[in-house]
Amino acid sequence: MKIFVDADACPVVDIVEQIAGSHHIPVTLLCDTNHVLRSDYSEVIVVGAGADAVDFKLISLCKRDDIVVTQDYGVAAMALGKGAAAIHQSGKWYTNENIDQMLMERHLNRKARRSSHKNHIKGPKKRTAEDDERFRDSLERLVQARLREIT
Repeated sequence: MKIFVDADACPVVDIVEQIAGSHHIPVTLLCDTNHVLRSDYSEVIVVGAGADAVDFKLISLCKRDDIVVTQDYGVAAMALGKGAAAIHQSGKWYTNENIDQMLMERHLNRKARRSSHKNHIKGPKKRTAEDDERFRDSLERLVQARLREIT
């Protein structure tokens, strides 16, 4: 098992590395040339800055039983299709039961934004310590569940 992180502007990289380190699980951080990262624990793969280049590289690398950390529903859907687990930086698990609804909501929201001609979209709320703790607990549960499944 490995953990792959869609690491462009990902606020939970340190938490992923802490949990992975405690279980001796390798981590690969994928980023584009606009978000170059360094890590003492993880392998870092820098991909060209093309649209979705990081996403496609991550999906080409992940396998069954791996864990993917991403906020991109499309990446999560492809990871699930390969038998990997996927988790959002909020701690929400993507599952075969919820991914179709999430993709549809994303599509409808994008369609509504286009039709309203609003170009300014409010960004996400500032991340809190509670958000980090929620993600930490959720990732720990996911790692333990995956470890049980593969042993």
